[in-house]
Amino acid sequence: MLAWGTYDTRTHPRAGILIEGLRAHGVEVVEVRRSLGLSTAERVRLLQQPWRLPGLLLRLLRSWHWLARHGRRAVRTQPPDVVLVGYLGHFDVLLARLLFSRATIVHDMLIFAADTAKDRGVGGLKQLLLSGLDRLAVAASDVVVLDTDEHAAMMPPRHRARGCVVPVGAPTAWLRARAVAVSDGDILDVVFFGLFTPLQGAVTIGEAAGMLLDEPGVRITMIGAGQDLAATRAAAVGSAAVRWLPWVDSDELPPLVAAHHVCLGIFGTGDKGRRVVPNKVFQGAAAGCALVTSDTPPQRRALGEAAYFVPAGDAAALAGALRTLHRDRVRLAELRLAAASVADRRFSPPVVVEPLLARLTTFSR
Repeated sequence: MLAWGTYDTRTHPRAGILIEGLRAHGVEVVEVRRSLGLSTAERVRLLQQPWRLPGLLLRLLRSWHWLARHGRRAVRTQPPDVVLVGYLGHFDVLLARLLFSRATIVHDMLIFAADTAKDRGVGGLKQLLLSGLDRLAVAASDVVVLDTDEHAAMMPPRHRARGCVVPVGAPTAWLRARAVAVSDGDILDVVFFGLFTPLQGAVTIGEAAGMLLDEPGVRITMIGAGQDLAATRAAAVGSAAVRWLPWVDSDELPPLVAAHHVCLGIFGTGDKGRRVVPNKVFQGAAAGCALVTSDTPPQRRALGEAAYFVPAGDAAALAGALRTLHRDRVRLAELRLAAASVADRRFSPPVVVEPLLARLTTFSR
């Protein structure tokens, strides 16, 4: 297999999870990648500020020139059976289809570009263009990897058979971070990390923090930045129990999260929030945190009883959940053990790639 594209495993660990899992099953994976150096938030900002698109196009063409040259060199003696195009590779998969026409093209699409843009307030003509890009990316792929059944159902009917649901999972580094000690006593340490997008519902977390002024034993750490950061800080009404941190390096994040009792998931009320299981849920479980997240069908399926579910957008319910876990240390310990157990059984890289391996065997027969 050739893992190929402009993906960045430091900002989006998904491709690294797939590669790690495939190698654990004995798949020979050669990796050729050149990151664009853009976060998801920066890509969406480009859509909101079209005058920046020429710069993106130039950066993309430079990366493609490098990828084409090094990709051909890497497979000169042994053409790949499979080319895996990493997450955020909607453009990359079009070039992969041209360069590796005889290989099985697997696109780790995960989610739809138009759906993500809609969640972040991008509409109109840009929304139509992104929908067209989604359709082109699907048509260029032999296998389209998605993260939930709900996203698989969004595939165009004539291409739906190409879909393959592979949960996001968590890198091994998050499972190893679980050994970090968490303070005991009367304090409940809670953590959220993310890009403060509407999907994540960070404003709801801020509102819940404002409701916990009478519960001084709950400490909340908010990590990251993004479009809803200012509104989230305002909603927290200056709570001294909230610590605000900028985004931290990907190597430092697992032990930092694991040093907390509770990891918060997502609380957004949009359509996309009802279709995803976010990175932070898989990673928080792997790190051994108790999970508090919105009550949605895909998260229920992924976590079962290993989470405390609250209605999306309900700050009072979230505040009530944190009060309960602060006061009921037995319930807290049970949820932490349950999250760690489900992560060990279902979220490690070798386990999450099993549906993809099963699909690829149909091409090798």
